[in-house]
Amino acid sequence: MNTRRFARTAGWLALPCLIAAGLLAWYVTREPASPFEQEQATTFDPALVSRGEYVARLGDCVACHSLAGKAPFAGGLEMATPLGAIHATNITPDPDVGIGAYSLADFDRAVRQGVAPGGRRLYPAMPYPSYVKLSDDDVRALYAFFMKGVQPASEPNIPSAIPWPLNMRWPIALWNGVFAPTTTYAAKPGQDALWNRGAYIVQGPGHCGSCHTPRGLAFNEKALDETGAPFLAGALLDGWYAPSLRQDHNTGLGRWSEPQIVQFLKTGRNQHAVVYGSMTEAFNNSTQFMADDDLAAIARYLKSLPGDPQRDGAPWQYQTAATDARPGAHLYATRCASCHGLDGKGQPDWMPPLAGATSALAKEAASAINITLNGSQRIVAAGVPDAYRMPAFREQLSDTEIAQVLTYMRSTWGNAGGAVDAKDVSKLRGHTDPASSSPIILHMR
Repeated sequence: MNTRRFARTAGWLALPCLIAAGLLAWYVTREPASPFEQEQATTFDPALVSRGEYVARLGDCVACHSLAGKAPFAGGLEMATPLGAIHATNITPDPDVGIGAYSLADFDRAVRQGVAPGGRRLYPAMPYPSYVKLSDDDVRALYAFFMKGVQPASEPNIPSAIPWPLNMRWPIALWNGVFAPTTTYAAKPGQDALWNRGAYIVQGPGHCGSCHTPRGLAFNEKALDETGAPFLAGALLDGWYAPSLRQDHNTGLGRWSEPQIVQFLKTGRNQHAVVYGSMTEAFNNSTQFMADDDLAAIARYLKSLPGDPQRDGAPWQYQTAATDARPGAHLYATRCASCHGLDGKGQPDWMPPLAGATSALAKEAASAINITLNGSQRIVAAGVPDAYRMPAFREQLSDTEIAQVLTYMRSTWGNAGGAVDAKDVSKLRGHTDPASSSPIILHMR
């Protein structure tokens, strides 16, 4: 009797487990619905293709999906993740290795929901948690551009280097259910059209939070719009510290006016800073191509995001440097002052100031270390390469010397970023490379 009772109990327990397993299997392999299910796009108006090209500029699609010397959008870029390396895929209209066989609905699911045909989940290195905010019209235009405005390239995709079982993709569906939004951008009724346009670009195609918003333990962005205080509050990513884009006086845009933000995005420089690190790629292929109205909208939105004085610290004020016998002072005078000035004020708008620079005020020193080791990528504004490029010092200075000169820079002229440890320099030296003097510049059509 006990045996029969046990079998009956086990059977009743097995039933809900089987149902749960079936539901889980369905959930993690399903193809989400798309508003384009019944729309068959076979012909594309040239104006729509042109509009899609602009949306691709807003989204900086080339940054991840193109490599120097390869066809545009043919993929191949290696991206480091905590689980292993992955490579961006071919998104040209090649029907075999690209997206040439995608329907508009397939394309929409991949871009806005991170689901490829067949239910295969994309890694969230593809910023679909931001792209989900794209409007239907912009998705339709983007599809037209990739189908008719991009040349097919038969460049095979490179498999990821994430080992089994960590490379199983079905758990991403569960991650999406917790962390990825599912709706397009909805205009805020209490804000004007300019603010809403800026919010749409920053949160959606611009996916600014992918770099500038800190991430949680599950590698999720801690906030996806202005309702969360961590949104665009600065984050460490891939050897660079992406600074706050909020109104933080020291580490954000608190000292920048709206016209100065527009100037920075349009020309790559202003009196406060010059683009470098990952932002150089975004400038070279994205922000400088944006319409002036859109740049003004971005500036308006960013200036509306309050800073956090408790996180940011006391407002920076310039202090004249006293005579200093530290080794870092001598290194600065002989290696850095010719461009950045003995007073640290630089030569705006060409040689950026180090006095009051975000990299000298942020607690995280990764950007200062990285650019000193590896130099800056070439800035190409309006088709003209920049003649003033930060050189790499990895061959001229030791880890200790770089730590000394950066400690001096981060503790002089009122800067309070803190000392730099030679061990941190050594760590970045080991897994970073000198910046290329030949940047990827995409000439679309």
